[in-house]
Amino acid sequence: MNLFDVAGKKAIVTGASRGLGRGIAEGYMKAGVETVLVATTERIEEAAAGYRADGFKCHGVAADLGKEDERVSAFGKAVAMLDGGLDILVNSAGTQRRHKSEEFPLEDWDIVLNVNLTATFRMCQLAAQVMLKNGGGKIINLASLLSFFGGFTVPAYAASKGGVAQLTKALCNEWAGRGINVNALAPGYMATDMNVALMDTASPRCKEITERISAHRWGSPEDLQGVAIFLASRASDYVNGAVIPVDGGYLAR
Repeated sequence: MNLFDVAGKKAIVTGASRGLGRGIAEGYMKAGVETVLVATTERIEEAAAGYRADGFKCHGVAADLGKEDERVSAFGKAVAMLDGGLDILVNSAGTQRRHKSEEFPLEDWDIVLNVNLTATFRMCQLAAQVMLKNGGGKIINLASLLSFFGGFTVPAYAASKGGVAQLTKALCNEWAGRGINVNALAPGYMATDMNVALMDTASPRCKEITERISAHRWGSPEDLQGVAIFLASRASDYVNGAVIPVDGGYLAR
């Protein structure tokens, strides 16, 4: 019996058009999971069609998860595409704004908190309503190293990701005994679009970050696939409320 087998399970992955969300979704599809990709771009439906052409069970739903009506509608469409079943939810959708804290616009604060934290809570809530009826499931939130420390010029992002870590623990307290595992991944410095500003190899900050990573490299979306499959499988049935760093050893320094 393979404790890590997830073939035949059904998943929703938000923020799946690129970066970490897309990497996790691809890992699930390769492992035999029927997956709904949720993203803001209409092209997500074309991306899903491409995956289907390659033999994967995949669907796409376009929605702005910063808007309550769209996230509720998207969730309903996704579950319908999965024939009413839902075993796995991955909340990977996120956004970023950078300003000095004393100049940080309230409008940008609201955008970041709404997408990164409020939408995560609502998708967890909606998923739990299905999972509790169906006997359980796995919820995986995307936290961050900024769940552990504060960063620079990103107070809204740091606050939102600190909130995701605490939300994960709070939901675990209520749902662990009812069959739902709620955990979070805390990616380290990943080579994705969100970190382009930090990846300039000529900058002292990039050098500082890279030197602190024990693995001597930035991470990639593929680096999250194994742990995401673990948290979606039976192998993690007694793992709950955890915030797991996937950072190449950055926090160990």
